[in-house]
Amino acid sequence: MPMQLSRRHFLWLTSAAASLPVSRVAAQRARGADSAAALPPSIASLPSMKDQARPITSDERQGRIDTARRLMADSKLDAMLLTGGTSLLYFAGVRWGNSERLFAVILPAKGDPFCVCPAFEEDRAREQLAFGPLARTDVRTWQEDESPFERVAQGLRDRRVGSGRLGIEETTKFVFGDSIASRAPGLHLTSATPVTAGCRMIKDTHELELMRLASHVTLKAYEAVYRALSEGMTQSQVGTLMSAAYERLGFPGFASVQVDMYTALPHGSIAPQTIREGTIIMIDDGCSVEEYQSDITRTFVLGKATDKMKKVFEIVHQAQTAALKAARPGVALEAIDAAARRVIVDAGYGPAFKYFTHRVGHGLGMDGHEWPYLVKNNMFGWTKSPKLQPGMVFSDEPGVYIRGEFGVRLEDDMSITENGAELFTPQSPSIEEPFGGTNR
Repeated sequence: MPMQLSRRHFLWLTSAAASLPVSRVAAQRARGADSAAALPPSIASLPSMKDQARPITSDERQGRIDTARRLMADSKLDAMLLTGGTSLLYFAGVRWGNSERLFAVILPAKGDPFCVCPAFEEDRAREQLAFGPLARTDVRTWQEDESPFERVAQGLRDRRVGSGRLGIEETTKFVFGDSIASRAPGLHLTSATPVTAGCRMIKDTHELELMRLASHVTLKAYEAVYRALSEGMTQSQVGTLMSAAYERLGFPGFASVQVDMYTALPHGSIAPQTIREGTIIMIDDGCSVEEYQSDITRTFVLGKATDKMKKVFEIVHQAQTAALKAARPGVALEAIDAAARRVIVDAGYGPAFKYFTHRVGHGLGMDGHEWPYLVKNNMFGWTKSPKLQPGMVFSDEPGVYIRGEFGVRLEDDMSITENGAELFTPQSPSIEEPFGGTNR
């Protein structure tokens, strides 16, 4: 798994201690034959959707490598280095974490790729490479008392790019790049983001299919948990129910749960929280389907909402709709944020970031947050004025946060089409009936 600390992983880590005893009980029950019977009916009745997910094939990954090489030529890169993380998985189908030991796949613009691997990990590396397009890749091992960076430098020299331009994937540790540069002083190290983002931020039909499924799975889990809520539950108990719902549906998932005044903090709090009649509740995050993510937020009330809650919900709903309508190919990223922010500010919750405290959306794919971002001054360095393109996927998540009272955020995932944009899931219809039908 990638080592960068995403919002989802941070919230999981900060809530894990509070939910551990309940989670352990839930895990023990899940292992029993009667685990479904111990769950609330709305969760126990969830069917597995796992058979709806088609894995990414080796041929698809080879196509990605071919695209990467074309982009490397455009960016005048002679090779690209990938360490553990989602880009390595995207191109090579290899799941590898980052540690102090270098594991890397180096993809030349021309010629054969090669892998640099700790010697004691060679069997594991070859096992993973065997299922992707790099099954016959040259694996160069290094012992614990040897330099992996010399292996990288020599591999590049063998491919006649010892003095060329080496693109470094953005999550690679600085010490790795710095050490490679010291072993190959003729190399010019630069960013590989024009290649990795250039490939990954445009989703193909299969990727969109997986992300749409992830969104549908998340919404089903949310609704099942919503119908199982009762007064007196804590946020950690709700999180445990959410994990159980995802398990029934067949995919790994997580949700952060915030209650009452803590919903005014966009990423919540670890403070103990209890659901009461009339409290506002915010559930956020999503699941992973064949490594592709969803990110959905629903805000609702257990029972009757106040007039102010209803009003704020409607403002946020209108802002989400405005962002959706503004999104179409060729439009500047900042225009989508501006469309949603205008609705909120005009309704009295301004100026600027006072109540709507974050951007309206972020790119989404194999990482929960990835390029590009829907906000003004969204600079990449390699492209100063990014525009929306068909195949891009974003969260559409405006919010209003009133400190000391409550917050409302509505979030669905949005794909850019040839003619506009569409949400993968229906918008939440109301604060009291977040999934339609009758109230609880």
